[in-house]
Amino acid sequence: MNTIIFNADVGEEAGFDAEIMPFITWCNIACGEHAGNGEVIRKTIELAIKNNVKIGAHPSYPDRKNLGRIKMDMPYQNLVDIVTDQIGLVKSYAEKAGVYLHHIKPHGALYNEAFKNEEVASAILESIKNIDKRLCVITQKESKLSYLAQGDFRVKHEVFADRNYNEDVSLVSRSEKNAVLTDAKEIFDHVLRMVSKGKVKTKNGVEVPVGFDTICVHGDNPKAVQILQYLHQEFSLLNLL
Repeated sequence: MNTIIFNADVGEEAGFDAEIMPFITWCNIACGEHAGNGEVIRKTIELAIKNNVKIGAHPSYPDRKNLGRIKMDMPYQNLVDIVTDQIGLVKSYAEKAGVYLHHIKPHGALYNEAFKNEEVASAILESIKNIDKRLCVITQKESKLSYLAQGDFRVKHEVFADRNYNEDVSLVSRSEKNAVLTDAKEIFDHVLRMVSKGKVKTKNGVEVPVGFDTICVHGDNPKAVQILQYLHQEFSLLNLL
């Protein structure tokens, strides 16, 4: 890849969004079910416009208590309806601000389920189709969501700067030690390997191939601002930004 596209999950009231926006190209805005609300969505969209950042919806399971990070067993149509509503909400705020919604990226447990569960992946795609099937779908290349979307949706694949991986290229559960990376130098090395070699080193030290269009740094990572600043500094020196 010639230019690195960073994305971040925002609108989660972590307190860093204004500092994060100058360092990203795409943002994924919480839709109110795991974090945020209408006013937060509106303000986050304003920040994105100010920084020329493309706007995406970041729908989740309806679970504010656990920040959408716990799997929920929901009837198929209920999941379709709740994801549809979330996408529609962010889309409506974007259009009121005079901009278009660019992409959809599931959040947390919903994202992880869509990696391996065809029914969940199918529900997400049906939700997108209910709103606008031209919207870009962001997911991992190896996911069920990517597989089902191919040929019918625009898909962009991502990797994670601040997360550790399993050998099947799924993310290490946040319940495990060292699932989340916070050291900027370690994260730079992690990302550089993906950019230069097309491989990620797993939690067990095995290198496995990855393909991607964009790199995510979680907006609620306590070191998110420092991480993005360091990545921009280092990749600018390599003429990759």
